Amino acid sequence: MPYIPQEQRDVLDPFIRDLFLQIQLRPGVAGQCNYVVTQLLVALFVRSPSYASLNAAIGVLECAKLELYRRQVAPYEDTKIVENGDI
Repeated sequence: MPYIPQEQRDVLDPFIRDLFLQIQLRPGVAGQCNYVVTQLLVALFVRSPSYASLNAAIGVLECAKLELYRRQVAPYEDTKIVENGDI
């Protein structure tokens, strides 16, 4: 769940902004994003691999995917339904 306390966001957001600025204007942004996410998960969860840590890494990815869909993709699709009609 990405709804962390504001104090934690205040610490993390400058790093996220810096990373965004490094990636945003470069070709291959999807591959670079995949690299960053993979490296971060490996550093956090796979240093001492166990079922629990690997399961946690997969859980992070799955929940992030679902959150992105819920917050960004579904509203976008709803807008397109209004613009172009339903199937």
